[in-house]
Amino acid sequence: MCTNTLGNSQKKNSAMLDSDDLDSLSLSSPSKHFNNVMYSGEEEVLVDRESLLDQYLDALYEKRGSTRENALASTIEVFNNSIQHEFTEHKFATLLHQCLNSIKKGSPKEVALACHVIGLLALTAGSGEKAREILEESVSPISEALKSTFETSIILSVRDIKLLLACLAVITFVGGEEAEHAEKSMQIMWQVAHPKLGSNVVAAKPPAAVISMVVTAWSFLLTTVDERALHPRSWQDALSFLPTLLEKNDRSVRIAAGEALALLFEKGSLEKFCGESKVSGHHTCIEGDGSRKIMFVNGLKTKVINQMKDLSAEAGGRGSSKKDLNNQRNKFHDVVDFLENGHAPETSTKIGHELLHTSSWSQMIQLNFLKHFLAGGFVKHMHENPFLHNVFDFTPEIKLDHRMSAVEKRMYKSPNSALNKARTQFLNKQRMISKEKHDGYYAVGLVDA
Repeated sequence: MCTNTLGNSQKKNSAMLDSDDLDSLSLSSPSKHFNNVMYSGEEEVLVDRESLLDQYLDALYEKRGSTRENALASTIEVFNNSIQHEFTEHKFATLLHQCLNSIKKGSPKEVALACHVIGLLALTAGSGEKAREILEESVSPISEALKSTFETSIILSVRDIKLLLACLAVITFVGGEEAEHAEKSMQIMWQVAHPKLGSNVVAAKPPAAVISMVVTAWSFLLTTVDERALHPRSWQDALSFLPTLLEKNDRSVRIAAGEALALLFEKGSLEKFCGESKVSGHHTCIEGDGSRKIMFVNGLKTKVINQMKDLSAEAGGRGSSKKDLNNQRNKFHDVVDFLENGHAPETSTKIGHELLHTSSWSQMIQLNFLKHFLAGGFVKHMHENPFLHNVFDFTPEIKLDHRMSAVEKRMYKSPNSALNKARTQFLNKQRMISKEKHDGYYAVGLVDA
């Protein structure tokens, strides 16, 4: 159970959340940017994101599912585009509790949105007691939600499954301090790729996009595990399974498998994966002493290099777009160069006026995963989130001033936006309070305590 005291506010004050103009956020959808703004007119009011979050949190107690979904989507917007340390410090347990309720009882869309919020909450909290609590409380509900795709009538979409996997990866990355935490989450992911329903039941084959996400999230967590802590029997299937994915028709699957194999070779821990594969039923490594295992690993390396050389020179016809084909060629060219010459790819990502550099597969996989999860909020978090500063050893320049962009102005001034409706409600409250002060009395319960 959550150890923090739940907030007292459970008011049903969420009229501004009933609009349909909030987009459903996913890993690949762009986030909307906004910042604290002073509005001019009869009254100048500073729109306080924490006040908005309080209202969104209240709306999560509503019975109407669409209201809760809109509240979660609005919460994602705020957490994606501003670092809510104070709100997280005081109300993270309340928000976590309500998100877990949504995962257990909500629609597939609500489940996915709640998971997205939990992932952002963990990134905002950073490593420590809160992140550990988020992980401990969330792993089982997320695991059960993933199982529901195969065991119940509740059908999650591919996008929903990807969000659940991403959330599981993020909360484990932040809150998992021991190798067994990562291994547990990685096993849950592996079960999504290889669902087991019983001896007489044949599980549906997961879509390619789900397989790709499983491998990507699995690799992301593998970056955090010391190779000496890997349990050999836990991951024997990986060494058998990953090379077969290089032969699949879907490019995203092939690329994810290639990166995972590169990471395994970078860690130098392939001998840990020797044993009998439960997936293929054959031995993935010759039993015997260390020298025979080294021979096996070298043979596997040669086989993988040959596969990747073919993919780096592929002429097309097995994928959908030229961009994807070029991405595959470049990726496998990098993997081959690494396996043959030991040169890990070096990347540079622009963060405002600065560059964030990576020089290993592990760093690149971490950066790409978190960049994808945060989407439009990535730059903001890289500038202001201390946890990410520590992860990437990145020190941003101090930002002294900010001017609203045209997009941000439209975001605030659009009469149909949830933020504008929230601002209108806030202004109306202030006007009513001013009127009552002038009349000499206060209406009980008008303003949140």
